[in-house]
Amino acid sequence: MSELGVTVSKREEFGEWYIQVVLKSNILDYAPVKGFIVLKPYGYAIWERLREIADRRFKETGHQNAFLPTLIPESLLSKEAEHFEGFKPEVFWVTHAGNNQLGERLALRPTSETLAYEIFAKWVRSYRDLPLKINFWNTALRAEIKSTKPLIRTSEFLWQEGHTVHASREEAEQEAMMMLSIYREVMEEYLAIPVIAGYKSEREKFVGADYTLTLEALMPDGRALQMGTSHNLGQNFSRPFNIRFLDRDGREQYAWQTSWGISWRLIGAVVMVHGDDKGLVLPPRIAPIQVIIIPIFYDSDKDAVLDKCRRIYTLLRERFRVHLDDREEYTPGYKFNDWELKGVPLRVEVGPRDVKQGKAVLARRDTGSKAVVGDEGLLDMVEEVLEDIQHSLYSRAQEFLRSHTFHADSYDEFKAHIEHGFVKAYWCGSGECEARMKEETGADIRVIPFDQEDVAKDGSCIYCGKGAKSIAYFARAY
Repeated sequence: MSELGVTVSKREEFGEWYIQVVLKSNILDYAPVKGFIVLKPYGYAIWERLREIADRRFKETGHQNAFLPTLIPESLLSKEAEHFEGFKPEVFWVTHAGNNQLGERLALRPTSETLAYEIFAKWVRSYRDLPLKINFWNTALRAEIKSTKPLIRTSEFLWQEGHTVHASREEAEQEAMMMLSIYREVMEEYLAIPVIAGYKSEREKFVGADYTLTLEALMPDGRALQMGTSHNLGQNFSRPFNIRFLDRDGREQYAWQTSWGISWRLIGAVVMVHGDDKGLVLPPRIAPIQVIIIPIFYDSDKDAVLDKCRRIYTLLRERFRVHLDDREEYTPGYKFNDWELKGVPLRVEVGPRDVKQGKAVLARRDTGSKAVVGDEGLLDMVEEVLEDIQHSLYSRAQEFLRSHTFHADSYDEFKAHIEHGFVKAYWCGSGECEARMKEETGADIRVIPFDQEDVAKDGSCIYCGKGAKSIAYFARAY
């Protein structure tokens, strides 16, 4: 890993390529404990952009941020035993305070439903307290020891988890769908990653939810990645946690709830989907640095070139996230490779000839193409090129999704396609068929899309041959 730059091909060694990119681009490093990572300043800057974008949309739709502690008493977790049972194998336990054994084990938060809802029960008394719409930006800890992958599956991860309380089933349903649409907006308009929206199967839904809505993306190795989920919890938590309110008629009712979340795995998805053999390729709307300015000079030209670069920096910084790399200890070639590895969308090159001619060179990270632009048109041209890069990255990813989504009419066809991407197939709705297909192929139902218009009346389940209830997207997944 000591060599400069990425040394393997994305197409030929995808797993090794991914590890090299996230490490060498300065996004992250490994921590001393297996399954944990350190997010370095550049990686955290990407996370801050994601958080800023999502947080703005949360607040525009009436949500407020709050803070929850990390430790959860075991007695609280047992209140919703079915929900917690799914997390038990992944829980880290605190058993001692200093040298003293605790009277009750404390769980390091795998998710916050039980803790938040114990508190919500104290906050909600009347319909006037509703809706309660709270979001937490925090970490969660789950013991991912066997199968870890930086940003995709780690034992501690940055995420947000929203938790809401409503007076009616309809309000909760609208909330769950609204949050899914906000997530989709973030993923497609900012990350430039197309997603398939729909329901999780009963077998794959969040334990404790009436139903789970999901957004699934396809990675370049043909595996699916769950990008975000939104859960309608019904009254499954309000009853055990006694979240009740007096309605407008003075009658006591159990509340209706939702929860929803996205994590830093979105950064991993951006690396996988858009990166190339030179390193990261960041969509401009989430890039911490959208434009890098690199001066090219000999000693005699230094002052003139640097002066022009500083003027360009001053011009651009009012509209873009821009950085001037005026380090003199590195050559321009080294800087080109360094910023390409970090995925900065657009490079502005300024040399002695550009100073004399009143021009600059723009180099795109996504295609590598270059264009010469006059000083007077630089600002508008940078904006135009950045927008084109954003849309081009999305179009490229959308074409990959389209070309790697297959329809299977037989189980043999299904098995032939499943290594290469999503397979759309008829399904009878049986959890047994779903489980057997998982055992035999390693693929499960990633999403049952909202759009079911193409379900034929005489469609047959891909596995058992019985009448189909829906079309589902199957894939092997991270």
